[in-house]
Amino acid sequence: MRSAAELLEELNSLDESSRIEAKRSDDIGKSQLETVIAFANEPGLGGGYLLLGVDWNVDENGDTVYRAVGLSNPDKIQRDLASQCANTLNVTLRPEMQLEQIDGKPILVVYVREADVTQKPIYKKASGLPIGAYRRIGSTDQRCVDEDIWVLRGENQPLHGPDSSIFTDAQMDDFDTSAIQTYRRERMRINPHAEELTLDDEHLLEALGAVRRANSKPHPTLAGIVLFGKSIALRRLLPALRIDYIRVPGNEWVEDPDNRFQSVDIRKPLLLALPAAEAAIVDELPKGFHLKEGDLQSVQQPVLPRKVIREALANAVMHRNYNVQSPTQIIRYGNRIEIRNAGYSLKEPSFLGTPGSFMRNPVIAAVLHDLHLAEAKGTGIRAMRRLATDAGLPSPEFCSDRQANEFKLILFLHHFMSEEDHKWLQQYTGGSTSADEAKVLNYARTTGAVDNTACRDFCGLDTLSASLVLRRLRDRKLLEKHGAGNRTYYVLVNAEAKLQTTLWSENSPLQPEHATLESEHATLEPKHATLEPKHATLEPKHATLPEKQKLRMDTKTLRAKIRILCLHKPQTIEQLANSLGKSAAYLRNKHLSQMLQNGTLKFLYPESAKHPHQAYIAVEDENEKKE
Repeated sequence: MRSAAELLEELNSLDESSRIEAKRSDDIGKSQLETVIAFANEPGLGGGYLLLGVDWNVDENGDTVYRAVGLSNPDKIQRDLASQCANTLNVTLRPEMQLEQIDGKPILVVYVREADVTQKPIYKKASGLPIGAYRRIGSTDQRCVDEDIWVLRGENQPLHGPDSSIFTDAQMDDFDTSAIQTYRRERMRINPHAEELTLDDEHLLEALGAVRRANSKPHPTLAGIVLFGKSIALRRLLPALRIDYIRVPGNEWVEDPDNRFQSVDIRKPLLLALPAAEAAIVDELPKGFHLKEGDLQSVQQPVLPRKVIREALANAVMHRNYNVQSPTQIIRYGNRIEIRNAGYSLKEPSFLGTPGSFMRNPVIAAVLHDLHLAEAKGTGIRAMRRLATDAGLPSPEFCSDRQANEFKLILFLHHFMSEEDHKWLQQYTGGSTSADEAKVLNYARTTGAVDNTACRDFCGLDTLSASLVLRRLRDRKLLEKHGAGNRTYYVLVNAEAKLQTTLWSENSPLQPEHATLESEHATLEPKHATLEPKHATLEPKHATLPEKQKLRMDTKTLRAKIRILCLHKPQTIEQLANSLGKSAAYLRNKHLSQMLQNGTLKFLYPESAKHPHQAYIAVEDENEKKE
C-alpha cells in the first residue's frame, strides 16, 4: 500500500490520474462511494487509491496543486466508509485503510482492489443496474450503461452478445448469396479444412452466428444481416447502415455548403463493403517505390500500409454500435484520414493497444478474424501503431467520446518531421529541443493541440514522463495550457505560428467544457462568422434573457428560448447556461442533445463534436427562410 506522501507527489506531477482520487471529505457521501465502486469495477486498472483530507487549488501556471488539509474526525470517516461498502453494495467490499499524518494533518489513504470478474459489476443495491454501477474512465467516475455491464461481466456475460439478437423483421431470403460465397472463398484460401465449409448455406450461417433458431425455425441475427444482408435488405432494415467515403479538399472541413465535398456511399454487406472501402482509400493514397532485396524491379506501395487501413476499417465495423442509426464515415483530408463510427470505446482509451479486447459485436469480430481481416485479442491497435512507425509515419490517434457515443481514429499521411518541420521548429523555439519535445511541438502545430494521451502514443512515454515533457514546454512559454484534469490540453503559444498552421485545428479531440471563449461575446473565427445578415440584426432584447425569464419553465418554452438565442448568434453551452440560469449538464442532457437529433439545432463545428469552441446554431424553418 502506497503512502499518502507518494500519492500526493504523483498527483502534483500529473494533469490527471486514473488510479488516484483526492477528496476533502469530512463525511462519506455518494461521491466517495461512486469512486470506490468505479475502482472495484474497472477492468485491468488493478484498483485505485482514494485520498481523503486533501484539497486543491489552481496556481498561476494553471496547474492543479494538491495539499493536505486534514480530517476533523478520521475515525468516523473510516467507520462510515467501511459500513457503506459492507451494507449498501450488492457485494461486500473491504477496502484497506491507512491513517497518516502530513504536516500534522490526518490523511486517510483508502486502497480499493479490483473485484474479481465473477463479482462484477459492483453496484449500489438501492439503484440497481445499470445506473447503480460505475466505471473509472480516465480520472472520472462514469455511470454505467447497458454496454458497460456487458464489458464488466467478461467471461461471465450471457451466452449471446448484442449482435446475436434475432432480427425480427428479417427473413432468410434477405441474405446475399455473393457475400456467402465470398466467405467460403476467402475461408477456403486461409484454411481449406475449416469444418464449417462442409455445411450448406443455412447451416453455415448458423455455425457463424448469423442465424439462430427459435421454435425450430431459422432466423437472421443482427450480425447475420450486417455481414451477409442484401443491399436492399440493409436499406429496409438498417437505413443508415453504410460506409461513407468523403473526400474533402485540403486539410480542413469545407464550410461552403454548395461545394463541400465529394462522397461515395457504400451500402453492401460487410464482407463486400470492407474491400470496397479499402480500395477507395488506397486508390487515392500517394504511392512510394519499394525495392525488395534481390529484386530487379521496384514496386509502388501506398505510403500508408494496407494492413493499417484494413485494421482501421475492421476496428470501426467490429466495435461500432449498430443500435445507433448513423453511417461509418471515412473522411479523407489532404494530410490524414479520419474514420468515425457510432459507439464509444468499451476499453478505457489509455489502455488501447494493451492485451485483451472488449468486443461489442463478438459474432462480427469472430468472422472478420477467421478471414484475417482483423487481429485477435486486442492486438490490432498495436499492429497499426507498429506498422505506421515502420513506415515513418506518426502513430494513429484514437479518440473516444462517451457523451457523444462516438469513436474516431486518425491516420496521418505525412512523415512526422520533414525538413520544413525542422526549419519551423528552429524558428519557433530559437534553441535546442529534445527529440520528444520536437515531436510534441510539431504535433501541436499539425493538429492544433496536444494532450497527455497523444504524447504517450507518439513518444512512447508513460503518463508521468509525458506530463513532464508537456509542463517543461509550458514553462519555456512554448505551449499554453488549457482545461484541467483529464481534459487538459496544450496549444502553441505563438499566435503567428498558429496562423501559419495549414493543417486542421478544428478536429482536435478535446472536451469543450473547460475551453471557454474569452467572454460571452467573444468574436468567432472570421470564416465561421458567415451567418445570414438578418441573424446579425436581431433586436438586442434577444441577446440575453431578463432575470424573470430565468425562472422554472416547461420544456417547450425553454427550447424556444434556446432557439431564439442561437438564432441571434452561435452560443456555447456556457453562454446558454448563463443566459437561461440552468446548469450546462442539465441543458446538454435534457435539451441540447434532443434538439440536435430533431434538427432544431446544429453544431457550429459539425465535423468535431468536441471542438474546444463548440457552439450551437439554430436551424431556420421554411417560414423563416421566406421572410
